Amino acid sequence: MQIVIAIVVGLALTQLANLATTVYLHRDLAHKAVQLHPALRSFFKVFLWAATGISARQWAAVHRKHHAFTDTPEDPHSPARLGWLRVQLTNAALYRRSARDPQTTERYAKDIPVTLPDRLLLNRGIIGLALGIAILVLWLGWIPGVVAVAVHTVGYIGLGGSVNGVAHTFGRRPFDNSATNVTWLAWLTCGEGYHNNHHAAPTSARFARHWYQFDLGWWFISTASRLGLARIRHSDVDALAARATVSVPV
Repeated sequence: MQIVIAIVVGLALTQLANLATTVYLHRDLAHKAVQLHPALRSFFKVFLWAATGISARQWAAVHRKHHAFTDTPEDPHSPARLGWLRVQLTNAALYRRSARDPQTTERYAKDIPVTLPDRLLLNRGIIGLALGIAILVLWLGWIPGVVAVAVHTVGYIGLGGSVNGVAHTFGRRPFDNSATNVTWLAWLTCGEGYHNNHHAAPTSARFARHWYQFDLGWWFISTASRLGLARIRHSDVDALAARATVSVPV
């Protein structure tokens, strides 16, 4: 029974980390499609530090570089160049390689300040991971804690690899870009599987185009907006995509 509980905890942590990634790192920090309340931002930032070891500023910089050079030699994790299977299996390593290049953050995260907590603690991912593992082991016990960590690690890294690999290779392309929409992946990643829609309208806080499409990240943002915890910049994929394709008169 303890192992079953550990597996459930690991899967729950993965989904919470996916929600924090799509809402805070992706839609807020990287693309400014929504502005979260500072308290909500701080919660997500600290949670991701302990659950994944991610530096928020580095994540945003790598992702912005991906959009600037999608499926070109400068793309940090392009399946068109590397093959989707390599991106699927080594996405975390590809991310780290780009994140460790100081030019990446200097160029693509100029607008994101380095705070005192970042310098002292939150940029030290190994400390965050150690703290997260310690909490799980103390809570669940040694073996169940390790199982929960393993399930969460495989789930989070695997789904992140799928967004960058599968959702640039398989699926539907309603808009003219190299990303794809993969419905089952959207269900598992809080809406990130609607990747073609996102590349067509990066500043939209909503990735889904229809009410029946499951975009948990958007549902969270819209609820937070009603509670005064978020300010939405844009939320209409089709309108933004159409605006982007309108030619400018010479």
